[in-house]
Amino acid sequence: MNSSSDAIQTWCEELDQYQPQPWERMPEIYLYMDQVLNYMEKQLGVFDRNGEGVLTASMVNNYVKAGVLPRPEKKKYSRDHLAMLTMICMLKSSLSIPDISSLMNFLRGESGEQEMYSRFSKAQQSAIDEVCARLREGVSGGKESLIHLAAELSIEASMRRAAAEKILSELTKPEPES
Repeated sequence: MNSSSDAIQTWCEELDQYQPQPWERMPEIYLYMDQVLNYMEKQLGVFDRNGEGVLTASMVNNYVKAGVLPRPEKKKYSRDHLAMLTMICMLKSSLSIPDISSLMNFLRGESGEQEMYSRFSKAQQSAIDEVCARLREGVSGGKESLIHLAAELSIEASMRRAAAEKILSELTKPEPES
């Protein structure tokens, strides 16, 4: 194997070790911003591509301003905030902030934050398992196989994003008056 294949294999092994934090194991105490950022980095660092961090204080403040994330209580963030930030961080590469807001509002309407986060975690783990299996196969096929896999994954991501955007667009359209 070459260094690229080794790096991909190592990342896949890190993904195999990653488990979305169960709701019950999230901090029950309220956290200040710097604690939230540290917590999120520990939870989602495996997804940080270039070492810049997965979340900044400015991002959190912008999510609050945009109404995607509820305002903290006295500058302290709860378990609900942490769960929602986890979902936002994972979805922001594939959906716009308004679309994430709509999606989370729909999901929250069906159930509370705990159930919404639990469903999200299960879907995330399933996607990780599927991608890791494909990565292992790609690594074993060499550089050309990895190039084709990168193309396939990119095309799939694009189409899945388009489908999610269309669904959210249709669901957020006002109902025609009768």
